[in-house]
Amino acid sequence: MTHLSPSELSMLIVEPSETQRRIIIKRLQQEGIISIESAANIAEAKTVIARHKPDLIASAMYFEDGTATEFLSYLRANSEYKDIQFMLVSSECRREQLEIFRQSGVVAILPKPFNAEHLGKALNATIDLLSHDELDLSHFDVHDVRVLVVDDSRMARNVIKRTIGNLGIKQITEAEDGAQAIELMRNNMFDLIITDYNMPSVDGLALTQFIRSESQQSHVPILMVSSEANDAHLSNVSQAGVNALCDKPFEPKLVKQLLYQLLEE
Repeated sequence: MTHLSPSELSMLIVEPSETQRRIIIKRLQQEGIISIESAANIAEAKTVIARHKPDLIASAMYFEDGTATEFLSYLRANSEYKDIQFMLVSSECRREQLEIFRQSGVVAILPKPFNAEHLGKALNATIDLLSHDELDLSHFDVHDVRVLVVDDSRMARNVIKRTIGNLGIKQITEAEDGAQAIELMRNNMFDLIITDYNMPSVDGLALTQFIRSESQQSHVPILMVSSEANDAHLSNVSQAGVNALCDKPFEPKLVKQLLYQLLEE
Protein backbone atom coordinates (compact mmCIF):
# COMPACT_ATOMS: atom_id res chain seq x y z
CA MET A 1 0.00 0.00 0.00
CA THR A 2 1.29 3.45 -0.99
CA HIS A 3 -0.57 6.39 0.49
CA LEU A 4 0.34 10.05 0.20
CA SER A 5 -0.14 12.80 2.74
CA PRO A 6 -1.38 16.33 1.86
CA SER A 7 2.14 17.70 2.40
CA GLU A 8 3.36 15.52 -0.49
CA LEU A 9 0.87 16.93 -3.01
CA SER A 10 1.90 19.61 -5.49
CA MET A 11 -0.82 22.01 -6.66
CA LEU A 12 -1.41 24.68 -9.27
CA ILE A 13 -4.04 27.37 -8.63
CA VAL A 14 -5.41 28.97 -11.81
CA GLU A 15 -7.49 32.00 -10.82
CA PRO A 16 -7.72 35.48 -12.42
CA SER A 17 -8.34 37.28 -9.13
CA GLU A 18 -5.24 37.89 -7.01
CA THR A 19 -7.42 38.13 -3.91
CA GLN A 20 -9.06 34.79 -4.64
CA ARG A 21 -5.67 33.19 -5.29
CA ARG A 22 -4.47 34.33 -1.88
CA ILE A 23 -7.60 32.99 -0.19
CA ILE A 24 -7.32 29.59 -1.89
CA ILE A 25 -3.60 29.30 -1.17
CA LYS A 26 -4.20 30.12 2.50
CA ARG A 27 -6.91 27.44 2.69
CA LEU A 28 -4.59 24.90 1.08
CA GLN A 29 -1.78 25.72 3.47
CA GLN A 30 -4.17 25.19 6.37
CA GLU A 31 -4.80 21.70 4.98
CA GLY A 32 -1.07 20.94 4.97
CA ILE A 33 -0.30 21.61 1.28
CA ILE A 34 3.21 23.01 0.94
CA SER A 35 4.00 22.90 -2.80
CA ILE A 36 1.68 25.48 -4.41
CA GLU A 37 2.13 27.46 -7.63
CA SER A 38 -0.34 29.91 -9.14
CA ALA A 39 -1.33 31.38 -12.50
CA ALA A 40 -3.68 34.20 -13.46
CA ASN A 41 -4.77 32.75 -16.81
CA ILE A 42 -4.57 29.66 -19.01
CA ALA A 43 -1.42 30.74 -20.86
CA GLU A 44 0.45 31.15 -17.57
CA ALA A 45 -0.90 27.81 -16.35
CA LYS A 46 0.40 26.02 -19.46
CA THR A 47 3.84 27.53 -18.88
CA VAL A 48 3.83 26.37 -15.26
CA ILE A 49 2.84 22.78 -16.00
CA ALA A 50 5.36 22.53 -18.84
CA ARG A 51 8.04 23.34 -16.27
CA HIS A 52 6.66 21.28 -13.39
CA LYS A 53 3.70 18.91 -13.60
CA PRO A 54 1.47 19.26 -10.51
CA ASP A 55 -0.59 16.50 -8.92
CA LEU A 56 -3.72 18.65 -8.82
CA ILE A 57 -4.98 21.78 -10.57
CA ALA A 58 -7.63 23.96 -8.94
CA SER A 59 -9.10 26.19 -11.62
CA ALA A 60 -11.69 28.95 -11.87
CA MET A 61 -14.21 28.78 -14.73
CA TYR A 62 -13.57 31.93 -16.79
CA PHE A 63 -10.37 33.71 -17.88
CA GLU A 64 -9.38 36.49 -20.28
CA ASP A 65 -7.87 33.88 -22.62
CA GLY A 66 -10.43 31.09 -22.38
CA THR A 67 -12.43 28.88 -20.07
CA ALA A 68 -11.76 26.00 -17.72
CA THR A 69 -13.56 23.75 -20.21
CA GLU A 70 -10.96 24.57 -22.88
CA PHE A 71 -8.11 24.19 -20.38
CA LEU A 72 -9.38 20.79 -19.24
CA SER A 73 -9.73 19.63 -22.86
CA TYR A 74 -6.12 20.69 -23.48
CA LEU A 75 -4.92 18.67 -20.48
CA ARG A 76 -6.92 15.57 -21.38
CA ALA A 77 -5.67 15.66 -24.98
CA ASN A 78 -2.02 15.73 -23.87
CA SER A 79 -0.71 12.30 -22.86
CA GLU A 80 1.91 13.88 -20.58
CA TYR A 81 -0.78 15.57 -18.51
CA LYS A 82 -3.47 12.87 -18.43
CA ASP A 83 -2.69 11.93 -14.81
CA ILE A 84 -3.03 15.48 -13.47
CA GLN A 85 -6.16 15.70 -11.32
CA PHE A 86 -8.47 18.66 -11.94
CA MET A 87 -10.74 20.50 -9.52
CA LEU A 88 -13.13 23.28 -10.54
CA VAL A 89 -13.62 26.18 -8.10
CA SER A 90 -16.49 28.29 -9.37
CA SER A 91 -19.62 30.21 -8.43
CA GLU A 92 -21.22 28.77 -11.58
CA CYS A 93 -24.35 26.83 -10.65
CA ARG A 94 -26.03 26.19 -14.02
CA ARG A 95 -26.24 22.44 -14.43
CA GLU A 96 -25.53 22.45 -18.16
CA GLN A 97 -22.31 24.44 -17.62
CA LEU A 98 -21.07 22.03 -14.97
CA GLU A 99 -22.10 18.80 -16.70
CA ILE A 100 -19.01 18.62 -18.90
CA PHE A 101 -16.83 18.66 -15.79
CA ARG A 102 -18.85 15.90 -14.12
CA GLN A 103 -18.58 13.77 -17.25
CA SER A 104 -14.86 14.40 -17.73
CA GLY A 105 -13.79 12.92 -14.43
CA VAL A 106 -12.84 15.97 -12.38
CA VAL A 107 -11.94 15.16 -8.81
CA ALA A 108 -14.32 17.78 -7.38
CA ILE A 109 -16.48 20.80 -8.16
CA LEU A 110 -16.15 23.31 -5.34
CA PRO A 111 -18.40 26.35 -4.89
CA LYS A 112 -17.15 29.87 -4.30
CA PRO A 113 -16.68 30.40 -1.43
CA PHE A 114 -15.89 26.83 -0.34
CA ASN A 115 -15.40 25.60 3.19
CA ALA A 116 -12.85 23.31 4.84
CA GLU A 117 -15.11 20.25 4.41
CA HIS A 118 -15.42 20.83 0.64
CA LEU A 119 -11.67 21.20 0.28
CA GLY A 120 -10.86 18.26 2.54
CA LYS A 121 -13.02 15.90 0.47
CA ALA A 122 -11.40 17.08 -2.77
CA LEU A 123 -7.88 16.62 -1.41
CA ASN A 124 -8.71 13.18 -0.01
CA ALA A 125 -10.14 12.16 -3.38
CA THR A 126 -6.95 13.31 -5.09
CA ILE A 127 -4.77 11.40 -2.65
CA ASP A 128 -6.89 8.28 -3.17
CA LEU A 129 -6.55 8.58 -6.95
CA LEU A 130 -2.77 8.90 -6.70
CA SER A 131 -2.36 6.16 -4.10
CA HIS A 132 -2.41 2.38 -4.43
CA ASP A 133 -4.46 0.49 -1.87
CA GLU A 134 -5.55 -2.96 -3.06
CA LEU A 135 -8.87 -4.46 -2.00
CA ASP A 136 -8.45 -7.40 0.35
CA LEU A 137 -11.28 -9.75 -0.65
CA SER A 138 -12.20 -13.05 0.98
CA HIS A 139 -13.90 -14.64 -2.04
CA PHE A 140 -11.71 -13.34 -4.87
CA ASP A 141 -8.14 -12.55 -5.72
CA VAL A 142 -8.66 -8.90 -6.64
CA HIS A 143 -6.39 -9.36 -9.70
CA ASP A 144 -8.87 -11.92 -11.07
CA VAL A 145 -11.97 -9.71 -10.74
CA ARG A 146 -13.42 -9.00 -14.21
CA VAL A 147 -15.01 -5.56 -14.51
CA LEU A 148 -16.98 -4.06 -17.39
CA VAL A 149 -16.86 -0.23 -17.43
CA VAL A 150 -19.65 1.37 -19.47
CA ASP A 151 -19.60 5.11 -20.21
CA ASP A 152 -19.89 7.16 -23.41
CA SER A 153 -17.19 9.52 -22.15
CA ARG A 154 -13.67 8.23 -22.74
CA MET A 155 -12.34 10.59 -20.08
CA ALA A 156 -14.84 9.29 -17.52
CA ARG A 157 -13.89 5.70 -18.37
CA ASN A 158 -10.22 6.56 -17.88
CA VAL A 159 -10.92 7.98 -14.41
CA ILE A 160 -12.92 4.91 -13.42
CA LYS A 161 -10.19 2.61 -14.76
CA ARG A 162 -7.51 4.50 -12.87
CA THR A 163 -9.55 4.46 -9.66
CA ILE A 164 -10.31 0.74 -9.67
CA GLY A 165 -6.85 -0.05 -11.03
CA ASN A 166 -5.38 1.56 -7.91
CA LEU A 167 -7.49 -0.89 -5.92
CA GLY A 168 -5.77 -3.80 -7.63
CA ILE A 169 -8.33 -4.56 -10.36
CA LYS A 170 -6.50 -5.39 -13.58
CA GLN A 171 -9.05 -7.14 -15.82
CA ILE A 172 -11.03 -4.18 -17.12
CA THR A 173 -13.12 -4.18 -20.30
CA GLU A 174 -14.58 -0.95 -21.72
CA ALA A 175 -17.87 -0.27 -23.52
CA GLU A 176 -18.86 3.07 -25.04
CA ASP A 177 -22.58 2.63 -24.35
CA GLY A 178 -25.16 0.11 -23.21
CA ALA A 179 -25.53 -1.45 -26.66
CA GLN A 180 -21.83 -2.29 -26.85
CA ALA A 181 -21.96 -3.57 -23.26
CA ILE A 182 -24.78 -5.96 -24.15
CA GLU A 183 -22.77 -7.37 -27.05
CA LEU A 184 -19.73 -7.85 -24.82
CA MET A 185 -21.83 -9.61 -22.18
CA ARG A 186 -23.10 -12.13 -24.73
CA ASN A 187 -19.58 -13.56 -25.08
CA ASN A 188 -17.81 -12.64 -21.85
CA MET A 189 -18.44 -13.18 -18.15
CA PHE A 190 -17.97 -10.37 -15.64
CA ASP A 191 -17.85 -10.12 -11.86
CA LEU A 192 -18.94 -6.48 -11.74
CA ILE A 193 -20.54 -3.88 -14.03
CA ILE A 194 -19.79 -0.18 -13.52
CA THR A 195 -22.05 1.91 -15.74
CA ASP A 196 -23.00 5.51 -16.42
CA TYR A 197 -26.68 6.49 -16.39
CA ASN A 198 -26.90 8.99 -19.27
CA MET A 199 -25.75 7.37 -22.53
CA PRO A 200 -26.98 7.44 -26.15
CA SER A 201 -28.66 4.41 -27.69
CA VAL A 202 -28.97 2.19 -24.61
CA ASP A 203 -28.69 4.09 -21.32
CA GLY A 204 -27.83 2.78 -17.88
CA LEU A 205 -31.43 2.01 -16.97
CA ALA A 206 -32.03 -0.02 -20.16
CA LEU A 207 -28.72 -1.84 -19.67
CA THR A 208 -29.66 -2.73 -16.09
CA GLN A 209 -33.06 -3.99 -17.23
CA PHE A 210 -31.40 -6.16 -19.89
CA ILE A 211 -28.92 -7.61 -17.41
CA ARG A 212 -31.58 -8.44 -14.83
CA SER A 213 -34.22 -9.85 -17.20
CA GLU A 214 -32.49 -11.16 -20.34
CA SER A 215 -28.83 -11.74 -19.55
CA GLN A 216 -27.18 -15.01 -18.55
CA GLN A 217 -25.44 -12.91 -15.88
CA SER A 218 -28.58 -11.65 -14.14
CA HIS A 219 -27.00 -11.69 -10.68
CA VAL A 220 -23.85 -9.71 -11.49
CA PRO A 221 -23.46 -6.67 -9.18
CA ILE A 222 -24.08 -3.29 -10.86
CA LEU A 223 -22.60 0.00 -9.67
CA MET A 224 -24.09 3.02 -11.41
CA VAL A 225 -22.03 6.21 -11.59
CA SER A 226 -24.19 9.20 -12.47
CA SER A 227 -24.50 12.98 -12.38
CA GLU A 228 -28.28 12.53 -12.65
CA ALA A 229 -30.15 14.51 -9.97
CA ASN A 230 -33.69 13.53 -10.95
CA ASP A 231 -35.13 11.54 -8.03
CA ALA A 232 -37.69 9.78 -10.25
CA HIS A 233 -34.97 8.57 -12.63
CA LEU A 234 -32.80 7.36 -9.77
CA SER A 235 -35.76 5.59 -8.20
CA ASN A 236 -36.40 3.79 -11.50
CA VAL A 237 -32.76 2.73 -11.64
CA SER A 238 -32.85 1.36 -8.11
CA GLN A 239 -36.05 -0.56 -8.81
CA ALA A 240 -34.52 -1.99 -11.99
CA GLY A 241 -31.86 -3.73 -9.93
CA VAL A 242 -28.81 -1.49 -9.51
CA ASN A 243 -26.90 -2.57 -6.41
CA ALA A 244 -25.31 0.80 -5.64
CA LEU A 245 -25.36 4.39 -6.90
CA CYS A 246 -22.41 6.77 -6.91
CA ASP A 247 -22.29 10.46 -7.87
CA LYS A 248 -20.13 12.14 -10.50
CA PRO A 249 -17.58 13.34 -9.62
CA PHE A 250 -17.17 10.41 -7.26
CA GLU A 251 -14.94 9.93 -4.26
CA PRO A 252 -12.49 7.02 -4.64
CA LYS A 253 -12.87 6.19 -0.93
CA LEU A 254 -16.61 5.71 -1.43
CA VAL A 255 -16.00 3.63 -4.57
CA LYS A 256 -13.68 1.38 -2.59
CA GLN A 257 -16.31 0.89 0.12
CA LEU A 258 -19.00 0.14 -2.46
CA LEU A 259 -16.81 -2.32 -4.37
CA TYR A 260 -15.89 -4.12 -1.17
CA GLN A 261 -19.57 -4.42 -0.25
CA LEU A 262 -20.59 -5.60 -3.71
CA LEU A 263 -17.81 -8.15 -4.17
CA GLU A 264 -17.99 -9.55 -0.64
CA GLU A 265 -21.76 -10.20 -0.66
